[in-house]
Amino acid sequence: MGIVAGLDSSPEFTRIVVCDADTGAVLRQGYAPHPLEAPEGGGRPSDVDPQAWLLSLGEAAGGGLLESVQAIGVSAQQNTVVPLDAQGNTVRPALVGGDKRAQVAAADLVDRLGSREAWAEAVGTVPQAALPVTKLRWLARSEPGNAEQVAALMQAHDWLVWQLLGRPARRTTDRGGASSTGYWSAASATWRPDLVELALGHRVALPEVIGPGEAAGRTPEGLVISAGTGETMAAAFGLGVQSGDAVVSLGASGSVMAVHHEALVDSSGSITSLADATGMHLPVVHTSNAVRALRGTVEMLGLDGGLEELSELAMKSTPGAHGLVLLPYLEGEKTPNLPHTAGTLSGLRRESMKPEHLARASFEGMLCGLADAMDVLRGRGVEIRRVFLLGAAAELHAVQSVAPAVFGAQVVVPQPADYAAIGAARQAAWALNGQLPQWQGAAAQVFEAGDELPVGQAVRQQYRAVRDQIHPGAFA
Repeated sequence: MGIVAGLDSSPEFTRIVVCDADTGAVLRQGYAPHPLEAPEGGGRPSDVDPQAWLLSLGEAAGGGLLESVQAIGVSAQQNTVVPLDAQGNTVRPALVGGDKRAQVAAADLVDRLGSREAWAEAVGTVPQAALPVTKLRWLARSEPGNAEQVAALMQAHDWLVWQLLGRPARRTTDRGGASSTGYWSAASATWRPDLVELALGHRVALPEVIGPGEAAGRTPEGLVISAGTGETMAAAFGLGVQSGDAVVSLGASGSVMAVHHEALVDSSGSITSLADATGMHLPVVHTSNAVRALRGTVEMLGLDGGLEELSELAMKSTPGAHGLVLLPYLEGEKTPNLPHTAGTLSGLRRESMKPEHLARASFEGMLCGLADAMDVLRGRGVEIRRVFLLGAAAELHAVQSVAPAVFGAQVVVPQPADYAAIGAARQAAWALNGQLPQWQGAAAQVFEAGDELPVGQAVRQQYRAVRDQIHPGAFA
């Protein structure tokens, strides 16, 4: 019994949901943007004063939103570094997001440890610009004075939990958040302070990693605060994904993550080994191209109706797009690892040179590329029977029609909801009641491959043939 709240502090706003602790039913909601100034040239800032997160939290919780709430869970943006001095004050604004300033630092870290493979073996991931450990290296190289003052490190959700608890001596985090830092190993469930030293130049205090159902503490008013976690892990928990499930995110780039019983060490660096919010693991494979391939086709065809019109046009074609195959590597590719390649349109014949076939090929190319990423996980023993499709493009008819047969799995398209905040609330209910709450899964549309499965596999075979011809050995 009880009422719990989950708050999600994303890069741009705070959302709060208040839920029934037993059923997960959403009782009320709050929202407020972060008071941030956009940098010159637009986009998101790379440096953010963490006080902005507290200000929007307070605004979102206004009007008595948290009345009668007994426990709170916190989800927050990943890839953040909140550097603290010996007194617990921020040394400088938090480093957030995909910080392009740190690209050189990422290469430097790979060289300092010896290889990409060495990093994958150490912590299940390879340094890239967004990773917190890479941001630490950038800080040491670019702001040595600030770097020397750093005595402790936190991430966004750690820092928010700590603030809600009144800044106690004990600082905590969870497995999920820790696994996305680049200095915690999901395989051994331990911090790697030597990698912090490698990046920053000296060792610092790191939060205590507590279990998924544990409470970080109580507020001065008596509210239970759960461990908290990163947005990715909270969203998966809110969706209710479990063993046998994968989540495919359709953004400009794409990702495939699946629930697995153990951490996967991948010496190639294709798999990022994350931990989830339940004690399981979330191996992730990224692609550089997903919806950007669709948008590029929209521009090429001059469609005023955008992705919706492209989807309608694609449905006028047939599976295999009359032999037209698009390898959607428009900005290089991560899976397979072809960072400097370009996309390929193959199979041009007089009968295939029609807008509807190009439209169909763009959807099939995008989904086959994601299926390749899925096969990387399946090749390591990850079972995938059901696929959750996330992102606005998941609502397109062409995606829903093609995906089940190409993926070879049941496809679930959840209704839009604040799943990260819901996952945080579910974690709060766990900490409050001492047992994992069995909330009803997300309301969703479900699509089966059915008799179309052989057709989908033929589409994939056509795609593979072109891929292997143009890029032989890409998946060797």
